[in-house]
Amino acid sequence: MTDKQSERQKKILEFVTREGRTEVTRLADLTGVSTVTLRKDLDILEEKGLIRHEKGQAAPGSSDDMNNRLSYHYDTKRKIARIACGLVKDGEAVMIESGSCCAILAEELALSRRDVRIITNSAFIAAYIRRLPQAKIVLLGGDYQNEAQVMVGPIARICARGFTVEKLFIGADGFSQETGFTGNDHNRSETVRDMAKQAAQTIILTESEKFAKQGLVPLLPFGGISAVITDGNIPPEKERFLAERGITVHKE
Repeated sequence: MTDKQSERQKKILEFVTREGRTEVTRLADLTGVSTVTLRKDLDILEEKGLIRHEKGQAAPGSSDDMNNRLSYHYDTKRKIARIACGLVKDGEAVMIESGSCCAILAEELALSRRDVRIITNSAFIAAYIRRLPQAKIVLLGGDYQNEAQVMVGPIARICARGFTVEKLFIGADGFSQETGFTGNDHNRSETVRDMAKQAAQTIILTESEKFAKQGLVPLLPFGGISAVITDGNIPPEKERFLAERGITVHKE
C-alpha cells in the first residue's frame, strides 16, 4: 500500500467514525478520488473490520471492536502512549486495562523497556504484542467479552488481588465534573475499580475529545486518579479543573 492510499484510508476512517453513516459519493469528493477507487479503499477497511460498506454507504464498525478503536486518531494515541511509556522504568511491573491507547502503550513498553512485566485483563493486548521479544505478559482470567476481547467479572477481580503494582494505566470513554471519568460498560468499569485497588497510582490515557463526552457509568472518582495523559487540545478549563484536584496533566 502506498503512503497516499494509507493517508486516504485514514481520512476515510476518521470521517466515518466521527460522522457516522456516509454516502460513498461524499467520501469520494472528500478524498478527491473516483468512486471506483473509493470503493476499493472501503473494501480494504471492511476486510479489516474497521467499517461496514453497504448499499452505496459506509458506516462505522462496532464501537467496541479494538481494531476499529485502535485505528481512529492513531497518531495522537501513539504520542500519548509514548508519554506514558516515559513514566515506566526498566524492570517495573505495571497493570494495563483494555483500551486503544493502552494497547499502544503496551507495544511501546515491549519495544523500548527491558524486563517490564505487563499485567492486563485484555486478551487483545496480549495478542497485539505477543511477537515482540521483550513482551512479558500476565493475562488475568475472567468472563470474556468477545468483541472487546477483555476479561471482566468476579474472577478478574480475584486474579487482580494477586498483584501489587506502582502504576495502573486505563482508558476512559467520557468525563463528568460531577462523577469523574466514565465508561460505557458496567462490567469493565467495575473491573477497573478492582484493578485500581492494587495500584499506588492510576493514570488515565485519553484523547482530549473524550472530555466532551459522557459515558454511561462512573469509572473512577477524581480522588482515585494520579495523572491524566492526553493531547494538546484538552480544554483549558478542564485542565484547570483537574489540576485543582491534584491530578497531574501531561499533554503531547
